[in-house]
Amino acid sequence: MIESLQKLLAIPSVTGTLQVFDALDCVLGICKTLGFRTKHVDGKLGYAEIGEGEELMGILCHLDVVPAGEGWTYAPFAGTVKNGRIYGRGVMDDKGPAMAAIYAMKDVLDSGRTLNKRVRIIFGVMEECGDWADMEYYKSCEEIPSFGFTPDADFPAIYGEKGILMAVLSMDAEQAGFSEIAGGDAPNMVAAWAKGRLTEGTVFSETGKAAHGSMPQDGENAITKLMEKAALKDCHFAKVYMDKIGWHLDGSGCGLGLSDAASGGLTFNAGKITMKDGKVQLAVDIRYPVTFAEEYVVSLLRENFADAEIAVGIEAAMKPVYMDQAGSVITKLMEAYQEVTGDDTPPKLIGGGTYARAMENIVAFGPAFPGRELTEHQANEWIFVEDLEKAREIYRLAIEKLACE
Repeated sequence: MIESLQKLLAIPSVTGTLQVFDALDCVLGICKTLGFRTKHVDGKLGYAEIGEGEELMGILCHLDVVPAGEGWTYAPFAGTVKNGRIYGRGVMDDKGPAMAAIYAMKDVLDSGRTLNKRVRIIFGVMEECGDWADMEYYKSCEEIPSFGFTPDADFPAIYGEKGILMAVLSMDAEQAGFSEIAGGDAPNMVAAWAKGRLTEGTVFSETGKAAHGSMPQDGENAITKLMEKAALKDCHFAKVYMDKIGWHLDGSGCGLGLSDAASGGLTFNAGKITMKDGKVQLAVDIRYPVTFAEEYVVSLLRENFADAEIAVGIEAAMKPVYMDQAGSVITKLMEAYQEVTGDDTPPKLIGGGTYARAMENIVAFGPAFPGRELTEHQANEWIFVEDLEKAREIYRLAIEKLACE
């Protein structure tokens, strides 16, 4: 499993690059060698399948990754194993879990257990960019699973996910006060770098700490550090930024301090800033509580930036997911998790976005165990080898509970 994962990690399959299809060819080749039936779907995505029967169980994975960024001790596309850990961009999100699921399917085949359902692992290539056109294409022309899971979050099972908005806040560059500005690698990453030049000539360069955009408190935003200093130089955009966004990670500065009992508070991450088409453009990632409507959150956002003469564009949106904790899929996944780990931690709700949103009756399930450091989207992304092996065992047992007689 680790050798196969290293082959996959060696491919820099950043979202939007042709290398994502090299990664797809790689996993389909591995699956075929392991005895699965495989299909490359019209150059868009692919899947591999085992078992027999009319009903279809799905396992949804993605092979694309966010950019490597800076600050790595180990090569980001090598799969270095050291001190019980394996390092590489995507090793936790989502190539490592995908490989654990593949080898769990192999274990089921090797066990001789009778599958009364087909089990299909679906490999997407556009998860990190937010629009999921690959999943939409799949649903338009392929069989949709009746139920299943995606190994793209945390253990134990995830019964809900906050809504996601990816917005762009823009202002004319001349009015903004910057002649040059750039920072961050993706909207859903805390910006680890930023640099810019004011129209009056002052130059700024800042570094921070990357983290997943759904957990901005785990990082240090270099864009905010730059804006804090630029505001002291009377830069108009920077002053608006510090007034409306600043160091508030809950959106309270711009009227988005929303919260509910089911999922907690909203998070607001300023992930990437650019100069494009004569405008300063700030891409932000907003994760809002499950009981609020997308339209309401967007209206608040636009209303609170209107007085600052900042245009708000919505680049991508995903509505919240909220599932029944007592449903059969979550119940059996929890049984598999508890039998392997002995842990009685209850299912939970998260702020991250997973492929569970792509289809009905799909639940996010692993790979991060309770108490483990979350390293996705960070420099030196890593996962313990023993955790991948344990995840493989849990996924094998889950498949048996959900798809075997």
